[in-house]
Amino acid sequence: MPPTTFRTIDPRFAQPGHPPATIDEFEGVRFLHLGTSWVQGAMRLAKPDAIELEYVQMMMMWTLFQQAPRRIVQLGLGSGALTKFCYQRFPGARVTVAELNPNVIAICRALFGLPENDARLDVREMNALDFVLDPANHGKVDVLQVDLYDHEARGPVLDTPEFYQGCHDCLGENGIMTANVFGDFDHYDRNLLAMEQVFDAVVWLPEVHDANIVVVAFKNAPQLDFSVLYERAAELRRRLNLPAKDWVNGLKEWMRDHQG
Repeated sequence: MPPTTFRTIDPRFAQPGHPPATIDEFEGVRFLHLGTSWVQGAMRLAKPDAIELEYVQMMMMWTLFQQAPRRIVQLGLGSGALTKFCYQRFPGARVTVAELNPNVIAICRALFGLPENDARLDVREMNALDFVLDPANHGKVDVLQVDLYDHEARGPVLDTPEFYQGCHDCLGENGIMTANVFGDFDHYDRNLLAMEQVFDAVVWLPEVHDANIVVVAFKNAPQLDFSVLYERAAELRRRLNLPAKDWVNGLKEWMRDHQG
């Protein structure tokens, strides 16, 4: 685990009314915190455009099913790793982010290489619930990535059926949501139950470090052909340097344990 001492809080990243954004650096990795020891994101200084944390890489599991998304939405900016990766690696996509804490947006732009908004990138200071409940966003999203935590990181900030119904409604016909479900065990059950109430299919991979579980939810359940998925995984390793074969193994394990 990284050390839990922080640099002096920079007033640029400490607007009142929100947790301050702070950083720490350990063995070449810059970590984002919200004034506590909990890690909210990370960036390897020598590879600023790569995804450093394993569970964040797993949030890209949708790439097994969506090769050319046109609209990607991120709820919760974190250190900007997913946002930067999607913006750079999918030039045909528009990337939208809903992040409530202005300190997170400011520190990501200053210290984590987040680009300024342009025709393809739209980072908004707003509540994720407001975004998913807005009818203007419904039916228009190919990929929705949900990673919503406050500074205490006990569990997802938004985990109600109302929220996940909004996520479902934002997705187009073949839309996919990936979500990080972190925290106490009751959070797992509550989130999974809420997702299963609204999505056609919900699967999750084995727990990775620090109890992060990544869930994949489909608006319409796909037909899983594992030979095709392994071929796509090999391509994703070559093209995006993502450990996608592990994800397919995890999906296969999930199918074996939950069906039959």
